[in-house]
Amino acid sequence: MLTSLQIKNFKAWRDTGRVELAPLTLLFGTNSSGKSSLHQFLLMLRQTAESPDRRRVLHTGDSTTPVDLGGYSDLVTHRDVKRGLEFALEWSRPSALQIQDLKTGARIQGTSLRFDARIGAAGSSPPKPQVESYEYRLTGADGTQLRLGSHRDEAGNYQVTAEGVSPVRTLGRKWPISPPSHFHGFPDDLRTRFQNLDFAADLTLALDEQLNALSYLGPLREKPGRLYRWSGEEPGHVGWRGERTVEALLSGSGRRFNAAPKRKLRPLEEVVAAWLKQLGLIDSFSVNAIGAGRDEYEVRVRALGGIQRVLLPDVGFGVSQVLPVIVECFYSQPNSTVIMEQPEIHLHPAAQANLADLFIEAISMRENGYPRKVQLIVESHSEHLLRRLLRRVAEGTLDPELVRCYVVSSPRMGSRIEPLEVDGLGNVHNWPADFFGDPTADIVAQSRSARERRRAAAE
Repeated sequence: MLTSLQIKNFKAWRDTGRVELAPLTLLFGTNSSGKSSLHQFLLMLRQTAESPDRRRVLHTGDSTTPVDLGGYSDLVTHRDVKRGLEFALEWSRPSALQIQDLKTGARIQGTSLRFDARIGAAGSSPPKPQVESYEYRLTGADGTQLRLGSHRDEAGNYQVTAEGVSPVRTLGRKWPISPPSHFHGFPDDLRTRFQNLDFAADLTLALDEQLNALSYLGPLREKPGRLYRWSGEEPGHVGWRGERTVEALLSGSGRRFNAAPKRKLRPLEEVVAAWLKQLGLIDSFSVNAIGAGRDEYEVRVRALGGIQRVLLPDVGFGVSQVLPVIVECFYSQPNSTVIMEQPEIHLHPAAQANLADLFIEAISMRENGYPRKVQLIVESHSEHLLRRLLRRVAEGTLDPELVRCYVVSSPRMGSRIEPLEVDGLGNVHNWPADFFGDPTADIVAQSRSARERRRAAAE
């Protein structure tokens, strides 16, 4: 699970500061405030790690990736490539990573890792990103630390930096090491230059695993279809636009979930159907094959108060738009991080509030008797969603340590992010001015205007 993120000189962000991430993290803010940039940065790191071109420092995107951020100069604040892009990412592994110095026998074991990097620019037409420095930090269960990285010296060569381990040079191989693979991967020649740094590949792999655990569901989702095809493949997620939602439902049919120990295990489709009903959208839901031996399926639902079961396009649009949200909450693999933009789109206020309960159950859900430990990072504009979360904190059904809420604003000096200070009773001690508008002012103005019109009519 991601535990913190800090970014400097990225788009509108001069410095985010250290942003703590919880199992459920919500980002609120006005349009164009910079909140989308935070998850765009994470998705850029993921698509870079997945790129087969290991010399590509940052894969800023194209038509095949979830985000397309343009060239390197489009990434940095005010397009000033001399500033350099800096970031730090912290995460906790589901199992401990064990590192051993084969030369000395020293060993460190822990689940807490951190990665720092600084990216600069080479050339000017156009500028190309190059890694100036990068470093991994593993914190052991006993508090000891191992740090290993590399930095680019004044001559343009990469030199190893280490703490908690003493690199031992291989005789006759005192040359500098190669540049990193992408922005984060130790080069292959590291193990030939040093006798006791074979474990470096384990650090790179740990970050790769964390980035691969990211999935994304955007705000613009596919229209519902009358027919869906599934050839038996198992998608990694529901798709950036929810286009693989039905495939995910079908491939996940053998998985079983329960919300708490000793409760009945339920199949994925039953969990999804129950939440569609709890959101107040439909009465029943099912995915059915068109015929034996065919790879075509249809989704049929029965509206609340309805008699007949109809196809998905024949009910309210909100059902098809929230369906990918529900499926991804439970279909995503254990220990994954799911990023969602505006899950409340096309939902009425009561359903938006109920999304909070969906997210609470998603982060605590169990699969085959084991905690899933799924993390949700949600960008939203919904006051109803936030107020339901605060209510659950006040009721004691949601531990405030499991949730972080942030407000993103865009003053003249660049984007800023501030945490909402929520106490154990669900009270917010630092509501920003006009956070969700000023409904009280609207009510007062309405009453005043109505009174004045009645007085004018009486005269």
